[in-house]
Amino acid sequence: TTTPPLAGPAIHRGPAAARLLSGSLSRRSPPASTAQAVSSSAAPKPRGLLLPCRAAEGAAPARAEAPLKVMISGAPASGKGTQCRMIVEKYGLVHISTGDLLRAEVSSGTDIGKKAKEYMDNGMLVPDQVVTDMVVSRLSQPDVRERGWLLDGYPRSYAQAQSLESMKIRPDIFILLEVPDDNLIDRCVGRRLDPVTGKIYHVKNFPPENEEISARLTTRSDDTFEKVKSRLETYKQNSEAVIPTYSDLLNQIDGNRPVEVIFHEIESMLQKICTNASEKKLAKANGQRKPPDTTASKKEWRGIPTRLNNIPHSREIRKYFYDDVIQATKRAIEDKKTRLQIDINIPELNPEMDVYRIGTLMELVRDLSLTFADDGKRVKVCVQGSMGQGAFAGIPLQLAGTRKILEFMDWGDYGAMGAFINIGAVGASEVDKEDDMFVLIAPQNAVGNCIIDDMRAMTDAAGDRPVILVNPRLKDMPASSGVMQTMGRDVRLQYAASFETCYSFRLLFYAGTFYPIMGALRMAYPNKYEIFRRVDEPNGEKYDLLAEFTGNPTADDITNAFVGPKK
Repeated sequence: TTTPPLAGPAIHRGPAAARLLSGSLSRRSPPASTAQAVSSSAAPKPRGLLLPCRAAEGAAPARAEAPLKVMISGAPASGKGTQCRMIVEKYGLVHISTGDLLRAEVSSGTDIGKKAKEYMDNGMLVPDQVVTDMVVSRLSQPDVRERGWLLDGYPRSYAQAQSLESMKIRPDIFILLEVPDDNLIDRCVGRRLDPVTGKIYHVKNFPPENEEISARLTTRSDDTFEKVKSRLETYKQNSEAVIPTYSDLLNQIDGNRPVEVIFHEIESMLQKICTNASEKKLAKANGQRKPPDTTASKKEWRGIPTRLNNIPHSREIRKYFYDDVIQATKRAIEDKKTRLQIDINIPELNPEMDVYRIGTLMELVRDLSLTFADDGKRVKVCVQGSMGQGAFAGIPLQLAGTRKILEFMDWGDYGAMGAFINIGAVGASEVDKEDDMFVLIAPQNAVGNCIIDDMRAMTDAAGDRPVILVNPRLKDMPASSGVMQTMGRDVRLQYAASFETCYSFRLLFYAGTFYPIMGALRMAYPNKYEIFRRVDEPNGEKYDLLAEFTGNPTADDITNAFVGPKK
């Protein structure tokens, strides 16, 4: 089948592409602004809901049910102290550090302080339970319960984390600052202290202002190469023990960037948490019912929409299918599926029809990506680049111009693009450590070129992170010598089949035609494949369920469902 050229009026001049630039089908706003811009002038407008989270103007004031709770972890010299200071200044949280707590409890002569002092005087480590009791005591104080808390570098062991879990003390977010070891060692070894002012300098990155200050600088006793290496190893062991407890709340942040850029990213995460809490409280204060659970199940499914032969599809029909895809995909990922495939061939998304619109596909990808970004996931949206060399170089017509469309699309007003959503290509080099999942747009082979090797390298690099293919076309394409059809074909097809379909929809027609619509085939994870017959009614049409199959039905299965098996 020949793929229709992208330049046709049904694509570039159709309403779908215009919808993307105008944002007429905008979803709810993704997480707040992040590292896309450092300057405050470039940052998007805040939603006006900072801590303590309050109801919107005009409604009855309402305090958030629970103030913001944050845990932050980072190696020595990762910049954690600076970020803690900025978080406290911005959100007014109570900063809790176990070192400060120990000193305060000991100096105050409390029961916990006396117990800790006994161990310290004997040169012993303070036991986990004593430290936990001290932290829990501080968390129970009125100022912490009122303003929220920022736990700095705690818990440091699996036992400490489990103690907090047993008391149902959990943060809203666990922030992990990551900096390469070489950079951390350089920061520590080059660090210098001015004993007069207490100011910290660095011999390369932040040298003293004059020779007088330079002459009196001192080096901390534990800022030697050997001691820094030892501290890093201890930190890694502690971190590896704690992270599994908070894996569902973990947000890893690249700490090897300017301070302001890092804080913009942290701020966007905290702002999203505050906004969600305030909106829930506002709805409750105004007597609104709790929003219904949007997780679609077989019982809640509304049925196939009608008038699918009307092109372009209405906004309601497009949104219906986007939501259907999103809910099925979320259920599959919740069940720990990591290699997923979406096949949706409504007329606007079927490249074999002359009404195909690339803009509709981009809209689907945007809604899918923003849904996971709303949950704090970092999504890499990938479009394959040019394949082949010389006269044979090129990109499939279906994908021509796709990356530019993605860059010009409306991704919401709150900075998701660049922070939670990034655009990339297909290949192992596109897999970054901070990416949580990958969405590949219509990956496909071209004449004489195969995308599967790049895809295999990418999925290997992604490990157990989800990779979602949207409308892939991975059948072999012929080359002039027939090489692509023969060498390694079984291996390629086996790899393509390793992706599990989480959503499938296509209309059914008589062979060789696209009219009239006879019925539809649908599967939304974890349900079976369902065959529907379209039935005309006096006031419209409907789709009646004919048969169900555990696997994708064959052409004979579909025919038999409509006319019965051959005698």
